[in-house]
Amino acid sequence: MSTSYFAKIALLEDGWGSDVIITVSALGEIESITTDCSQADASEILSGPLIPGMANLHSHAFQRAFAGFSEYGGNSSDSFWTWRNIMYQFVDKLDPEQARIIARQVYIEMLKAGYTSVAEFHYLHHNPTGAHYDDPAEMSHSVVHAAMDTGIAITLLPVYYRYSGFNEQQAAAGQQRFLHQPEEYHRLLDSLFAFYRSKTDIRIGIAPHSLRAVSAMDINAAVDILDGYDPEAPIHIHIAEQQQEVDDCRNHTGQRPVQHLFEHCDVDHRWCLIHATHINDQEAWELAESGAVAGLCLTTEANLGDGFFPAPLYFERKGKFGVGSDSHICVSPMNELRLLEYGQRLVHQQRAILCDQHIPSVGRTLYQGALEGGAQASGRNTGKLAVGYQADWLVLDPSNPAMFSKTNDQILDAMIFASNSNPVKDVMVSGKWQIKDGFHPMQEQSLQDYQGVLAKIIQ
Repeated sequence: MSTSYFAKIALLEDGWGSDVIITVSALGEIESITTDCSQADASEILSGPLIPGMANLHSHAFQRAFAGFSEYGGNSSDSFWTWRNIMYQFVDKLDPEQARIIARQVYIEMLKAGYTSVAEFHYLHHNPTGAHYDDPAEMSHSVVHAAMDTGIAITLLPVYYRYSGFNEQQAAAGQQRFLHQPEEYHRLLDSLFAFYRSKTDIRIGIAPHSLRAVSAMDINAAVDILDGYDPEAPIHIHIAEQQQEVDDCRNHTGQRPVQHLFEHCDVDHRWCLIHATHINDQEAWELAESGAVAGLCLTTEANLGDGFFPAPLYFERKGKFGVGSDSHICVSPMNELRLLEYGQRLVHQQRAILCDQHIPSVGRTLYQGALEGGAQASGRNTGKLAVGYQADWLVLDPSNPAMFSKTNDQILDAMIFASNSNPVKDVMVSGKWQIKDGFHPMQEQSLQDYQGVLAKIIQ
């Protein structure tokens, strides 16, 4: 049975519409959209501006429990690499049920913040000794079940990880839970597709961790396997997060990371290059031309001191991008997009950088761009309020002071740049309400369970 919803104002595929009725099928797909309607003709009246929900294109769910435990000095050259060593000590303690509890908590936080789907870059596969569970997908099930618990749509990206560094360096002790040999990774994919292929809100792809963790030959072999299951499945990879990573790649291959990837792999619209932070002009052009998505995780990149993505050049070339919360030091698409623009303002010492004469609103440019790139990177039919797309949407809170007297693109500008509290009121995923009045039905139990896990693992 279909349900019709009335919105006084809604961000549609071709711009803002007024007095909109959207009809959603029982399967959660948008069947029709009509403007200039009477609210009396709808089944349900929405209480605020309606906009599409955002895809979180990069998440390490377990790292949510680690956030806040590494903000102290002690090393004169503290960086991503020293942070990573602390993270390895933390991850050594997690079992499958604890991983599910942590993921459930952060997925609720994502929904409340306005993320309607998540691409989970999942590399915690084995037990703390590195021994494999009887079911190779045991830890993967933990995060998928957490998504099912909470109602967020998930694109599961099991990580392929073999080495500690370039030239097949032996993996370190802290990496044993991540590792697969080629035949083991194939078995993992086979298990995951057998379990979840028929699930509407679960998509399976792959995540070769990085060029230092798997070779280009490994990546191409994994893509060939993936194509046998789903030739349109997403492919994500960490690419150039740290300058040291760029330097190591050049020292061992004679090429920069993006250059090396493009020369050895067929990078196209299925790919998402996470942390394409340290790329030069030529690489930015190649990435934009390929149709792949640049996965930007601004708050994590700022927390780790990674650097700034060359956004003005990339935007000029119409490159696709999306945002993710990554380590979950912050869980908010609005904050990611705000930092994307503010970072460029600080670098270039000017305002309103990431927009153009066609769409002068920075907020709309950023939000619509991230919607498109996030949907593409997650492999889901979402990111638009349009017929045939999933009903993944947000109702903004008209009582939030940032929304007062705002119309059309000003709504997005205020939501991103002027909201000092969460402007999201209600959240729908595939036609089902998951957040109403800022509340998730599992949030109290989730918080209690999460608190218990933290108390145990930090002992």
